[in-house]
Amino acid sequence: MKRMAKGLQETLQVIERHKTTNPQYSELLDILGEILILREEHRKRITKSIFPVDEGHIAAKLQGGLPLVDFSSAKLDLREPKKFFLALLEIGKRRNPVETEQILKDLEDGTLDYEAMVYDSFTSEGEEAKAEDTDDDTIDLLKFFVEESLRPSLEFVTDLYGATITRMGWNEGYCPVCGRMPKIGHLVDKEGKRHLFCSQCGFEWRFRRVKCPFCGNEEQQSLSYFTVEGDERYRVDVCDVCKHYIKTLDFRNAGEEAILDVEDVATLHLDMLAHEEGYN
Repeated sequence: MKRMAKGLQETLQVIERHKTTNPQYSELLDILGEILILREEHRKRITKSIFPVDEGHIAAKLQGGLPLVDFSSAKLDLREPKKFFLALLEIGKRRNPVETEQILKDLEDGTLDYEAMVYDSFTSEGEEAKAEDTDDDTIDLLKFFVEESLRPSLEFVTDLYGATITRMGWNEGYCPVCGRMPKIGHLVDKEGKRHLFCSQCGFEWRFRRVKCPFCGNEEQQSLSYFTVEGDERYRVDVCDVCKHYIKTLDFRNAGEEAILDVEDVATLHLDMLAHEEGYN
């Protein structure tokens, strides 16, 4: 399914509501609001895709379980994403000056290379290398800003081909646009159809409800979920085969649609609970 386009003003209003009900996340939600405003500005500047997609091979790629964007096949023009990345660092400088100043220093002297970080972010080897060389706080900041810097450009691809993907179908647990694994999803329609959401490119697709997106396990006895008492809208689906989890929202009776970028931040306590239970 094509990502749900929500107005920026409506999204910012949802953030304000969450700051009231989840004051422990106020600072993170404020940062998210700044990022979303900046994302919208950069998204409007994009008029063509920087990611090569051979339209004649879309059906074959989808049928073969291959995402449309291949980060290993071509040299990408990352000038616009890098501009967004540097603008994101200005937000980081206000919120986390020490870590951000170190990143800027490392970019200036060549210790860090933006293009290399982009390509590395899509390989496990790159993640492991960063983990060895960088402290935890900087890893989080770098990882988040590098991934976010690609979001407007990948959204452009999603807008171009999202309807085509939905029409042709996609049965994998990873994103058909960029290949990322989802962190959050939600239930829709009266039947409670399950949709997964990619926070990297904003694409949303239908996926079987009783199936692990990470390992494909469909055995009901090893698939379960837990909720937090007092709010049945939020739950965590877990798989005891691969020990992965995904947050799932059910807003069907709430009279509103979930804005999953916001809900992912407002449900960090669910991530903590899942980790405490041994899931990752």
